[in-house]
Amino acid sequence: MLSNALPRPGRLPALRVPAAILVPALAVSAFSLVPLAFVAWVGVETGAGEVARLLLRPRIFELLANTLLLLALTIPLAAAIAVALAWLTERSDLPGARLWAALGAAPLAVPAFVHSYAWVSLLPAMHGFWAAVLVSTAAYFPFVYLPVAAALRRLDPAMEDAAASLGLAPGERFLRVVLPQLRLPIAAGSLLVGLHLLAEYGLYVLVRFDTFTTAIFDQFQSAYSGPAANAMAIVLVVLCLPLIAGESVARGHERYARVGSGAARMASGARLGRAAPAALAFAGLVALVGVGVPLATLLRWLAIGGTKVWQLADIGPAVAGTAWLAFLGGAATTLAAVPMAWISVRSPGRLQRFLEGCQYYTGSLPGVVVALALVAATVRVAMPLYQTEATLVAAYLLLFLSRALASLRASVAQVPVDLEWTAASLGRTPVQSIAQVTLRIAAPGAAAAFALSALGVANELTATLLLAPNGTVTLATEFWALTGEIDYAAAAPYAFLMVALSVPMTAIIHFQSRRIAGR
Repeated sequence: MLSNALPRPGRLPALRVPAAILVPALAVSAFSLVPLAFVAWVGVETGAGEVARLLLRPRIFELLANTLLLLALTIPLAAAIAVALAWLTERSDLPGARLWAALGAAPLAVPAFVHSYAWVSLLPAMHGFWAAVLVSTAAYFPFVYLPVAAALRRLDPAMEDAAASLGLAPGERFLRVVLPQLRLPIAAGSLLVGLHLLAEYGLYVLVRFDTFTTAIFDQFQSAYSGPAANAMAIVLVVLCLPLIAGESVARGHERYARVGSGAARMASGARLGRAAPAALAFAGLVALVGVGVPLATLLRWLAIGGTKVWQLADIGPAVAGTAWLAFLGGAATTLAAVPMAWISVRSPGRLQRFLEGCQYYTGSLPGVVVALALVAATVRVAMPLYQTEATLVAAYLLLFLSRALASLRASVAQVPVDLEWTAASLGRTPVQSIAQVTLRIAAPGAAAAFALSALGVANELTATLLLAPNGTVTLATEFWALTGEIDYAAAAPYAFLMVALSVPMTAIIHFQSRRIAGR
């Protein structure tokens, strides 16, 4: 049997968590509960009977069906595309593999609502469920592609050689040997995709597809109906729980690191043969949908607008504000995620899963809910922080903590725990072992976590609209104001600059994923 011939990864040993790691993790998890406490508080003030009435409306069931269908179709589709593209670029003789690998990460540089803007301005009749699925998949599949591609680069080919020696065909080797080892990156990436689908606003407004997030924002924007919006936020929180639980179950307790480099050679690329044209067509189609259409549409609108749309007096402050907030938000989010990332890998258990869930669920909440929770908290408890940059950065931390945590956790999981034990045997304290060994080796993952978080901040819309101090402008808010006026040409420079600012961060994510794998 194959299971007896091939080595199986061992279970992770649960380590004692130092107080210097546990206390910050507890603090971040407690802070992450502020939006949930806000939702619960509004629910109590509204009354159980009224909340039940609001939850049992036909509109809620319509939104629930829309959201569940979106999740059920988009997550598997994004994962399938990501795994197929990753295998082609990392494990086959696909012509131009490095170019296709870069283009596989490139859609992250295009904000999700810019994807919608591009498709809708190109095809004005494009709206509804299938438009939402197409644009969501194009925008978010790199969240799965990047970790899967990095994992494929690290896999020891000796296990596949052993499977081949037992007579397994290439397809069987992939399904029985390679795919099980991709469980962690697929689960983590799919969770990020699911959380973004629950929280996304601008993308679905432009394609005219109603979700809980669009309905929540509409309630506050038009009727300022706190109870109705809060009832929908309760459903969003409930929806994110099975996503987090499913990812936790899929992740399991296995060890994903090894001491040493395994086989001295990289896995040989599978020969595509007659399938090469089909593989190239697939990679080209993914690149066209994910990058080609948005960039071509942007260039078209820039050409139509000419030089008159480049209003530097307005664009300059928006660029500066976006870059500054992206740096602050990315740094704060990455630092906040470090303790939980280590605990998640080194000391799995019920407490760890609870604390991790606290930090993950906020990624499913729309920015408007997080923003209103922080408004309520600052007004009642910390009035000097109301409508300050600190509160805005705190909102970014809550919204993008899941991004940083997923990236850091995967990186820490690649660091053998044996190295920490060795450091401890040489007289290092647990905290010194973590800082001097684990975090140093996991530094590429930290850089990727910073880039992912900063990328999210640079493109964030709803929380920025509600929490930004007076006079603060970003590329996203200015772009949204102009698209609201159906002035696509004037909005194009802001969209183009959002992409331009996002490209370096996307490049960091892509190249760090290759560095983690030693390539």
